[in-house]
Amino acid sequence: MFKYIKNDLPASIVVFFVALPLCLGIALASGAPLFSGLIAGIIGGIVVGGLSGSNIGVSGPAAGLAAIVLTAIGTLGGYQNFLVAVVLGGAIQLLLGFLKAGVIGYYFPSSVIKGMLTGIGIIIILKQIPHFFGYDAEPEGADSFVSASGENTFSAIFHIFDNLIIGSMIIGIIGLAIILFWDNILAKKSKFFKVLQGPLVAVVLGIVFYVLTKSSETLSIAQSHLVSVPVPEDASSFLAQFSFPNFAAITNPDVWVVAFTIALVASLETLLCVEATDKLDPHKNVTPTNRELLAQGTGNILSGLIGGLPITQVIVRSSANIQSGGRTKLSAIIHGFFLLISVILIPRLLNMIPLSVLAAILLVVGYKLAKPKLFAQMYKMGWKQFVPFIVTVVGIVFTDLLIGISLGLAVGIVVILIKSYQNSHFLHIEDKSNGKHKIKMTLAEEVTFFNKGAILKELDSLPVDTYLELDVRKTRYLDNDIIEILDDFAFKAKERNIDIKLISERGTVENPESFIEFFKLRPKSA
Repeated sequence: MFKYIKNDLPASIVVFFVALPLCLGIALASGAPLFSGLIAGIIGGIVVGGLSGSNIGVSGPAAGLAAIVLTAIGTLGGYQNFLVAVVLGGAIQLLLGFLKAGVIGYYFPSSVIKGMLTGIGIIIILKQIPHFFGYDAEPEGADSFVSASGENTFSAIFHIFDNLIIGSMIIGIIGLAIILFWDNILAKKSKFFKVLQGPLVAVVLGIVFYVLTKSSETLSIAQSHLVSVPVPEDASSFLAQFSFPNFAAITNPDVWVVAFTIALVASLETLLCVEATDKLDPHKNVTPTNRELLAQGTGNILSGLIGGLPITQVIVRSSANIQSGGRTKLSAIIHGFFLLISVILIPRLLNMIPLSVLAAILLVVGYKLAKPKLFAQMYKMGWKQFVPFIVTVVGIVFTDLLIGISLGLAVGIVVILIKSYQNSHFLHIEDKSNGKHKIKMTLAEEVTFFNKGAILKELDSLPVDTYLELDVRKTRYLDNDIIEILDDFAFKAKERNIDIKLISERGTVENPESFIEFFKLRPKSA
């Protein structure tokens, strides 16, 4: 695990600075104690990060659950009663993991997953623009179109210049410039600048700027525009921040309704994020989804027992981890320890960080998730990929994460049903013979994302030193999801000494370098 510490340590610092305001902001949006968000972030990093099979996924409190938490605290009669539902929700997730319900994660089409990533990227950018200029009416981490303050995503941007904070804007611009200069120029010149990350330098300068301008009428930044970590006076006041569930409420039917809601929504968000982070992972690791449910369930039980919010794997933190070069789960674990140590030892120092500097970090994360060229790429893949993609993006921006994904998935299913009406689909595995363990796989006439789980399982179960003949001569329609699975497998096959022979109507190819290039970036007849 420590082999890539030079990659994981710098990445964990960036994830820490991304996670800190989100933990606090989500707690505020949920109507829960601020410290509850930090508890969830710490457990999500240390416990879930340690138990998870994901190398690059990072867990913590999720914005998608904020509205559920806010409503549930009022319905159940207090935060301690709500914590019972969190513990029960974690137990239900454990049950789902033992029942191997994680396979559901393989049945989300690629176009919807890419739409989710892009939509989240756009939301991050739109939501962070006000914070960048010092307008902090909306909590960090909110992802719904309409916020609790009454502002919506676009009205908050329109009101920026009525609420502009000069000092926040200046240090935000300086921070953004440093991060971009660091990423695009300095990091390419020396390994030192990859170890010392730009976001850390931007945060340090933000603290220095705050201290130097405290007495300035024009440039000073008020506490309401800084990070706001609870500051305990002594050990007893620190321990007093923890809350514990009131298990007397376990007989309340509403507690069980909330528990099942948390378990289902948290599991769904986690599985979606697992699919998305695996797609972003440059090393093409495949996360075991059932193990992830077990890890998340354990994390939620512990979080609920000591007063934390519900936990899911979170795409914003995970993508920041990937973009910063994180290689193993150590980066997620270390970020959890950073959260724990910092809130104990240096909460006053953390409270000198301008929110606009953290917004600058998130703006870069958002842009990397929602690069404009992706829209053109998806359009070139044809309407079957582009329509679910764009519906997901628009749905997320104008509603919230779960509704947007549901809309995209509904459209994706309609597209598949149209194709399935014309052709059936199945998978053949043939000829496991002697010799060098020769395996012949013949794809059906129609192969869609419904076949994703079966094909992925077959490919991952192939033994080392195998000769695979992949016959696509009868295949009329090959979904882009399957092409991407084959492309990822070609990458991993080299490490497992698996030779691939691709047989199509256009000829035979030995060990193709890229299935995506072979099929010309679009699902079509083989």
